[in-house]
Amino acid sequence: MLLTIVAFVVALGVLIAVHEYGHYRVAVACGVKVLRFSVGFGKPLLRWQKKGSPTEFVLAAFPLGGYVRMLDEREAPVAAEERHLAFNTQPLKSRAAIVAAGPLANLLLAVVLYSVVNWTGVDEAKPLLANPVVGSVAEKAGLQGGELVVGAALGDDEIEPVQSYEDVRWLLTRGALDGQNARLSVQNPGSLGAREITLNLASLNATDADLELFRKIGIMSPWTKPVIGEVMPEGAAARSGLKENDLVLRVGSKDIVDGLQLRELIRNSVIDGKATTQTWHVEREGRQMDVAVTPEVLQDANGSYGRIGAFVGKPPELVTVHYGFAEGIWKGVQRTWEVSVLTLKMMGRMVIGQASLKNLSGPLTIADYAGKSASMGLTQYLIFMALISVSLGVLNLLPLPVLDGGHLMYYLWEGLTGRGVSEAWMERLQRGGVAVLLVMMSIAMFNDVTRYVTRLFG
Repeated sequence: MLLTIVAFVVALGVLIAVHEYGHYRVAVACGVKVLRFSVGFGKPLLRWQKKGSPTEFVLAAFPLGGYVRMLDEREAPVAAEERHLAFNTQPLKSRAAIVAAGPLANLLLAVVLYSVVNWTGVDEAKPLLANPVVGSVAEKAGLQGGELVVGAALGDDEIEPVQSYEDVRWLLTRGALDGQNARLSVQNPGSLGAREITLNLASLNATDADLELFRKIGIMSPWTKPVIGEVMPEGAAARSGLKENDLVLRVGSKDIVDGLQLRELIRNSVIDGKATTQTWHVEREGRQMDVAVTPEVLQDANGSYGRIGAFVGKPPELVTVHYGFAEGIWKGVQRTWEVSVLTLKMMGRMVIGQASLKNLSGPLTIADYAGKSASMGLTQYLIFMALISVSLGVLNLLPLPVLDGGHLMYYLWEGLTGRGVSEAWMERLQRGGVAVLLVMMSIAMFNDVTRYVTRLFG
């Protein structure tokens, strides 16, 4: 719990500080007098001011936000000799640049974080495919499990090399949500030659990037060796005589290709609420034998399923993915762009009802992911921060009056018509923007609480 809180506060503090620093730095560059730079709202916990600087820097009690207060005639009287330093007296291009600088700083931070990860390297699963789900797009395309993906592309794009399973998963996510088919160049086990297969992702009409989507695609996880891991005392595996390091070759008449296939067979072994005894053909210390296994029956929201009380499947084989300086930056820019586009598309689909509002997440879910990523190491935490930084940048560019994008919308109107938005209209739009934002926050918080309650009580 402590790690989750610390990871969440640190991530939020950094992202907000970078956002506000973007506003601050460009405002100073444009000759605007900045009165206060605050990370957080409410009672100041820490404040300081550099000698000769007009800006007071503040760290406040409530960390969910921040602001940069500039000299502005709309907020307080401005002395005549300082009027040229006020925000509202600046040229349109300067005001637009100051407002846009915050979201752009978040996107730039994402590029930097992704680049750092690319330079230092990250251990990811090798792009070996697990046994496809029965009836899935992958099975219909001819995948059988154990194939190594050496290249991939969407639509008619040129096939590019694949470094890890994460590359494959990210490409499939984008393809499914964009309605584009994916082309994979794969090598069969023991083969040096590659063949190309096409996954008909367009037929899925996908709206949400959830577990069910990958079940339909049929590629659920990387390949793992179907070996029994730690066996729990008094569990079904122990009662059946299974031992740690047993290699499962066959269940009934079905050859076992990988750990995922075996887990699915165990899970689906319950029929009409009763477990089916399965004959497992295993290899133990060089000898082969049959073991009768009767899984335990458990319940969840989707019904009954089987479990044997043992870890099933070895961890996936890992590869270290890293890039040189220039390529690392380019990959960072590319990933930031792809995540930004996907975020905008998902938001648009939620607005028109083509995607579930359950995709909205609030502070509880973000805090949970912050803690989980931090527990996995610095690299995963940086990836998490990059993802949230992109989301913050894109969200603030939305044309809602209370956000930076709303102000840019005002300036677009001013640029096209030669006059600013009237005070009356601005007040109406602000009220509407606040209402929309409150609705979004309420839905996100409801989703957070629902996920938390479901996880606690099933």
